[in-house]
Formats: sequence, C-alpha cells, structure tokens
Amino acid sequence: MINSIAIISLPVSDQTASKRFYRDALGFEIIRDNPMGPGQQWVQVGPKGAQTSFTLVTWFDSMKPGSLAGIVLETADVMAEAARLKALGVAISDVQSQPWGIFATFEDPDGNGFVLQQTAPGA
Repeated sequence: MINSIAIISLPVSDQTASKRFYRDALGFEIIRDNPMGPGQQWVQVGPKGAQTSFTLVTWFDSMKPGSLAGIVLETADVMAEAARLKALGVAISDVQSQPWGIFATFEDPDGNGFVLQQTAPGA
C-alpha cells in the first residue's frame, strides 16, 4: 500500500539558480545537496518539516525545464505570502477567491507553475 508522496522531480535548467530561488524566495530548506554521479548533483528542497519534497533535476531528456504546472503549495496566510514574494521580485498573480479558499499563481525561474493557496476553514 502506498502511504505518502516522498519526492517530486522538478525539471530545471540550472540547479544552482533554482536552489537559490527555492531557498531564498520560497523559504524552503536544502534537504540534500550531494554529487550523484559524473557531472550530476542531487539537490533536494522542501518546506521545513514537510513530508513531500522536490529534487531539482537536469538529467532527464524527457523532462524539459518548466514543464510542470499546477503544483499546489499551502500557506496559512496567502495575502502575506503573496506580498512577501512580490517584494522579492517574484511575479505572482493577484489573489483570487473561490468557495474553497483563496489563491495566487506564480512560476519558478524556469516556468514551472505553482498555486499558492489558503484553504478556507471547513473546505
């Protein structure tokens, strides 16, 4: 039986630049940053204490940088987090409201798409 999602491979063009974005803009922690073979680096990032993380991959020909979309990140205060990201220079949409909560969208430097959401109580 599958009981969790451990790691999502996130296709990027430059692991160093992507690592800075995820660490400095999104506030993710660097879980691992290790060599994994000739010319390859395992860079794993994620929200502190989260069960699921991302590995920033450059080695899959079938995974083009910027090809992931719809990755949902939950926050307790989407208005504050969207304002913080804007202040850091992240292009983020206006916050929108839905019956299930509020959200804004943004992309990482490669164009991978994210939804920053705050789920409404009871939704």
